[in-house]
Amino acid sequence: MSKKSKKRGKKLKGLTLHFMPYGEISKLETVDRIKKLLKIILDNKVIVLQGRLRPEEESRLIEDTMIMVGNLKGFKGIELAVIEQEGNSGFFQKMKFGIAKALTGTQTALTIIGPATIVKEMKKDPKRLEVLMR
Repeated sequence: MSKKSKKRGKKLKGLTLHFMPYGEISKLETVDRIKKLLKIILDNKVIVLQGRLRPEEESRLIEDTMIMVGNLKGFKGIELAVIEQEGNSGFFQKMKFGIAKALTGTQTALTIIGPATIVKEMKKDPKRLEVLMR
């Protein structure tokens, strides 16, 4: 930090990515899982989660944030997107991969969750995910 920055007392702002292995939340109950994610999001961090939430957990997270929008000053909601491995492989390949996934617990998805004040938009197509920041 330069001397001028220190004198002005301004804090440098930047983007913080919080990389989270799914194992960090896998044993938590749904409510605790959502609370943990919201705590990180409310710290203005973008979460990059190895794996994905169950559909009902994604819905609950969105519902909880919509309630918070009117009640927390400056909170504008979240942006959420999931990208998964393509399923274009044949039956035996899918079966082999499914067995390996069940045995190892490997997560093949990647979930990005961020506060709407930082994440402007997420564009997803089958091969990539673009995250546009403010």
